Amino acid sequence: MVEISKKIIRAYALENALKYGGKANQGAVLAGLFAEGLEKDKVKEILPKIMEVLKAVNSLDMEKQAEEFDKLKVNVSKREVREGLPELPNAEDGKVITRFAPFPSGPLHIGNARPLILNDEYAKMYGGRMILVMDDTIGSEAKPIEPEAYKMIEEDVKFLGAKYDKKIIYKSDRIEKYYAYAEEMIKKGYLYVCSCPQDEMHELKVKGVECSCRRLLPSEHEKRWKKMFDAPVGSFTVRLKTSMDDPNPAFRDRIMFRISDRPHARLGKKYRVYPLLDFSWAIDDHLLGVTHIIRGMELMMETKVEKFIWDIFGWKHPEVIHTGHFAIEGVKISKSKGAAEVKSGTYTGWNDPRTWSLRSLKDRGILPETIREFILGMGVKRSNAVVPVDVLYSINKKNLADVPRYFFVERPQKIKIGGCPEFHAKLPLHPDGKKGFREYMTRQEFFIPGQDYDLMRNGNYRLMHLLNFKSGEVGKIRPRDFSFVSEDPDNDLETKFIQWLPANAENVDTKIRMDDGTIIHGLGESALKKLKVGDIIQFERFGFVRLHKKKKEDGKEKLEFWFGNR
Repeated sequence: MVEISKKIIRAYALENALKYGGKANQGAVLAGLFAEGLEKDKVKEILPKIMEVLKAVNSLDMEKQAEEFDKLKVNVSKREVREGLPELPNAEDGKVITRFAPFPSGPLHIGNARPLILNDEYAKMYGGRMILVMDDTIGSEAKPIEPEAYKMIEEDVKFLGAKYDKKIIYKSDRIEKYYAYAEEMIKKGYLYVCSCPQDEMHELKVKGVECSCRRLLPSEHEKRWKKMFDAPVGSFTVRLKTSMDDPNPAFRDRIMFRISDRPHARLGKKYRVYPLLDFSWAIDDHLLGVTHIIRGMELMMETKVEKFIWDIFGWKHPEVIHTGHFAIEGVKISKSKGAAEVKSGTYTGWNDPRTWSLRSLKDRGILPETIREFILGMGVKRSNAVVPVDVLYSINKKNLADVPRYFFVERPQKIKIGGCPEFHAKLPLHPDGKKGFREYMTRQEFFIPGQDYDLMRNGNYRLMHLLNFKSGEVGKIRPRDFSFVSEDPDNDLETKFIQWLPANAENVDTKIRMDDGTIIHGLGESALKKLKVGDIIQFERFGFVRLHKKKKEDGKEKLEFWFGNR
């Protein structure tokens, strides 16, 4: 066991106490000690020491804690403890290599963020590195490579703050390497070139019966391999010779290479024979020195194939951690469907909010730190997870708590409040009063949201931050009457709060693209003109939005915001 001294325990306790208002947490201190080499079967033995130190540290004021931590901080491991992530098996500081390998069929979406963030976090946790690999062998007709996806993926990775080796690896640059290993395996009898029709081969695999091609000598398969490069599509496939008695028919003689005449986004028609995911990763995980593979449970068969090939070459197995399927309740995520909708014009582009791509979330004002916190909150579990979308939104709401607030009036209706004096309205940009104000002159006429207008009945209402007024009788002929009541908030009045704008020409034509792609039209207050594209604000009683576009038409400013969350 690594010796964990009281000095080290105290250093971690002080560090945690300073992060959380002067009170250290036992779990966080334990996580730090695991980083120092504490073994889990020794926790009970060391727990009394931890409790003793926590009691002493938590009794100090924060000034004293800071003073003492400054002297002891050298005892805290340089490796940052990623709260919520379990330790990796057989991981050594400075030697962990992970990889993130998206297929470039479109930009990354919220589902892709999980493997990216987990691989990035673990690489940082152990002072290692993450390799970014474009898994671009050839794809399928249903899911082709999109040339613009390469750049978009690179941008998406940077948006989430993930760090990767400076040199991006492209599978399409490594085709010759796969050929070399394939030829070696054919020569040794581990791969064979099959000419059997797909449906016939499927029936044989189910029955556990070898096809006639499998029984040919390796020398014959070497000849077939050479013929394959000029053969028609579908005439040959290269299969891995596994046991036909394997309990899972899907593992029996899986295809490792196939012929394709579709032009490649980077290679054109330079190659016709492409490896499948199983084969290329079995080779690359070894050649790239990957130590830990984090992938979904749906890729367990690919893992089994990789291990089979590693054993053929006598290569050391990387550690493989499988995670359960991740879904957001009520949200359908599909790269291929998104690509089809973008191409057909149903979606406005790759950043359409309905794609749930990372760039769409960015344009909606969903912060990268929100996405990271959301993903890490799920941890690393083999069980499937369906997470309510409100979890993501509540995290984003917390992270945007300090953004300025403004008024937006949807479907504006003009009202006139009788007896209302002229006001110099001074409206806070934030309830804390520290972010300044916007100021307006008001008289008797105001714009209020159409929905509020439609629902108004006899009673008292308050224009937010301004005045109280009363709604009178609604007659069949006479329009509704509104009358001024008072200026200051009055707890004795049962009032309903309403957003408003002064009824003048300074208001800004404003539209908001919602998360379902619909557009909401209305008016925004004139202070919105000072915002820059990309600014995130909150429309009171509406939600958080990000300014997407500013333009002028007929000399008037028009603003387009994208909705983030309530």
